[in-house]
Amino acid sequence: MAATVLVLGAAALRFEPSAISCTASRRTTLRSGAAAAALGWNPFGGGAALGAASAAPPGSKAGGGTTNEVVRTVDGIRQKRLGGGDIIVSEMALGTQRWGSADFNGPDEALCHEFMDRAILGSGVNLIDTAEQYPIPSSRAQPEGDTERIIGSWLAKDKGRRSKTVIASKITGGRNVNAKNIIADCEGSLRRLGTDYLDLYTLHWPARYSPQSNWGQSLEYKLETERYSSERASFREITAAMGQLVQQGKIRGWGMCNDNCFGLTASCYAARELGVAPPVVLQNDYSILNRRIEENGVS
Repeated sequence: MAATVLVLGAAALRFEPSAISCTASRRTTLRSGAAAAALGWNPFGGGAALGAASAAPPGSKAGGGTTNEVVRTVDGIRQKRLGGGDIIVSEMALGTQRWGSADFNGPDEALCHEFMDRAILGSGVNLIDTAEQYPIPSSRAQPEGDTERIIGSWLAKDKGRRSKTVIASKITGGRNVNAKNIIADCEGSLRRLGTDYLDLYTLHWPARYSPQSNWGQSLEYKLETERYSSERASFREITAAMGQLVQQGKIRGWGMCNDNCFGLTASCYAARELGVAPPVVLQNDYSILNRRIEENGVS
């Protein structure tokens, strides 16, 4: 995701262990989901309907504190609690899409290290947003995954740097998203970063149709498009794989990018049904020029 995202989007969301709350602005999406269940279509990809949510997953960290609680301020930069758990992120982040890219003005490895020196070691930024698909644009000499490698080479200079850094990375979306690839691609990111865990692991865009393809489009829920996103990984499959990674200690939390309220809500229901960790973040465009996320009431 582009560096226009200053804070991961779902920092403003709170997932309670007992219920999924919704405001009036979210009711249209939830009604559409209920209608889908009534039509016999199940977004989870199995036998259970939307209403089949049960108890909160064991070991859920939703009680860690209040979402968006300011935990500390470092060099004037507030660091807040994400998703009601124990992940604390700075309001400002380092976006890395162009790091080491084939752009004529893409920052090279040395300059990227200077960025992290200044922001993380010399100020109050702790959040790095990256992806296995970065850099963009890539080339043979600067392949996809090289941005993670650059971050990893900086971390390797001092073992103490990892604890000062919150790393959010992403699996490439679309048909690439399935249980097998979620596990394998996470391992690839860990290897390139030179760490044994990610703080946040997200879908770069949904496995199903992307409601925000070509960034800046409407995030309006479209039932017919949703119904015919066939032969894609179900919410249950995705959630189970992410839950496995959380249980193994390979990720601290997970979520999605470029998605809408339906995708977030259905993922939460799937997590409750399976008894695994729910998503803690929804990362979408949000800037002075782009307020599309407000259509879904998830800003």
